[in-house]
Amino acid sequence: MDWSASLLAFAAGALIALVTAPVGVSGAVFLLPVQLSVLGVPSPAVTPTNLLYNVVAGPGALLRYRRDGNLYGPLTRRLIAGTLPGVVLGAVIRVFAVPGPGVFRLLVAVLLLPLGLWLITRTLRTPTALSTTGPSPRAITMLALAVGTIGGIYGIGGGSLLGPVLVGRGMPLARVAPAALASTFLTSLVGAGTYGLLALTGGDDIAPHWLLGLACGLGGLSGGYLGARLQPRLPEEFLRLLLGTLAAAIGALYATQALT
Repeated sequence: MDWSASLLAFAAGALIALVTAPVGVSGAVFLLPVQLSVLGVPSPAVTPTNLLYNVVAGPGALLRYRRDGNLYGPLTRRLIAGTLPGVVLGAVIRVFAVPGPGVFRLLVAVLLLPLGLWLITRTLRTPTALSTTGPSPRAITMLALAVGTIGGIYGIGGGSLLGPVLVGRGMPLARVAPAALASTFLTSLVGAGTYGLLALTGGDDIAPHWLLGLACGLGGLSGGYLGARLQPRLPEEFLRLLLGTLAAAIGALYATQALT
């Protein structure tokens, strides 16, 4: 990888994390089209490369949320309890059952586009309807297990799915964002290790592209810290609409790429 590709990867990681960290999304899902279409990372190597980005970038936003006292809590523990086993299962499925980029993009579109539109509609209809409890603990853990599996398959960490669902159910973003990013970081760490072990089986393009993942991650490290610092200064309704718009936009982009 030459210096221009490294600079592009760093800039993309920084800009994406700056926008997505305030709503609990690592930004990995938005790096996928950049890696696939611009930087030419093959599938399925793009998935562990994205997980590597999450591992490197994650501490930036988490450090800021920890300083604000919003990182620890029962929601974080429930999400981690579900996503950790899910990401291992997802990595195995990704390598042995869903290697094609066409199916990959289409499934991401089917997941994210309706989620984003649902959250936008719900926010505009009931902009002040927030809950302090949200789904039951068991429902949260089962959701996290499903999202962890999806994150292991697609290398998106899970925050881009957990965030819209939990916020759409009325939970405040100040509570959801730190928990989603914490689970994304830990599941990405486990997922990247799982892909490293699977790469020992001799399959093609299973290991991450290390330099690219590190370049993107270092950009995300700085951008995520700044994004988390901005969150308390932004209105809740704006953040909810931003999260829904981000999810719908990436879903629409993937649908277009998958169908052309």
